[in-house]
Amino acid sequence: VQLQASGRGLVQAGGSLTLSCAASGRTSSLYALGWFRQAPGKEREFVSASSWTGAPYYADSVKGRFTISRDNAKNTVKLQMNSLKVEDTAVYYCAARVSGYVTAARFEYDYWGQGTLVTVSS
Repeated sequence: VQLQASGRGLVQAGGSLTLSCAASGRTSSLYALGWFRQAPGKEREFVSASSWTGAPYYADSVKGRFTISRDNAKNTVKLQMNSLKVEDTAVYYCAARVSGYVTAARFEYDYWGQGTLVTVSS
């Protein structure tokens, strides 16, 4: 499975940005698909994910601001990010988990995209 993320950009605080991730190869609608992020000098952290049923999960830090959606027919998952804050600045990675259930533990994910940089300026 290959994951290709897109949507990197520079945005002002309070602005919006949408990240997309396209999956190819031996993909399955039964996979959990999600997003993690890693800021400079910090650990990679869970942001949001969609279970195989489409149920969304969010980190507390983004709840109410970010929305995840998936299109199984197109093998894509998107992350709509609104009301962006400077602390949202990070490299964002899409990830897939074969088991289909969402976990915030990055080591439980089986496939990773290459990362896309999001910079939020004050």
